[in-house]
Amino acid sequence: MTTLDHHYPVPAAATRTTIMVANSRFIASATCTPTVEAAKNFIAEVRTVFPDASHHAYAYLIGHGASVVASMSDAGEPAGTAGRPILSVLRGSGLGDVTVVVTRYFGGTLLGTGGLVRAYSDATRAVLDALPRTERFDQHTCSICFDYSQYGAVLRILETYQATITHEDFAARVTLTIVLPVHQVTPCMAALADTTAGQARITVKVA
Repeated sequence: MTTLDHHYPVPAAATRTTIMVANSRFIASATCTPTVEAAKNFIAEVRTVFPDASHHAYAYLIGHGASVVASMSDAGEPAGTAGRPILSVLRGSGLGDVTVVVTRYFGGTLLGTGGLVRAYSDATRAVLDALPRTERFDQHTCSICFDYSQYGAVLRILETYQATITHEDFAARVTLTIVLPVHQVTPCMAALADTTAGQARITVKVA
């Protein structure tokens, strides 16, 4: 079995920063969003927190690299002056699974097209500079079928290799459905085969 050790940086915690530009307040909120639904929920949450704001421009990247899903919105600002600069800064950050919402409270001074692009870019950079980061590893889902007598030993191996058990079925034999970081699949499967003397039936189900 060949696996790829593919991992990428993601936000470790929700973060919010504020900058002032010509009396307008730009509040940037960022968080980890592993799905489009999570991104949309976060955008809606920010709108709820600041219901009286002038604009809630946003951009998000779901996934990483060639498989990324991206979206953006100017939220009523002139076309290309809000969502696009947010997305541009996000793309340059190297982050995946990230959503940034920049909330603007208009301060009475028109910034012009260039001024808006700079303000939304600077607000996004500010929140990303403050954002704590962690690593996310691609995962495989696996099925393991083994005898009851091997249950304790199997659980110890799964803990060692950072596996998460998502389903257990107790029939004639025990069947566990687990999720493993990609880089742990090969060594974990080898350890399970060794511990069960090759009696465990192991299937890698989803890449």
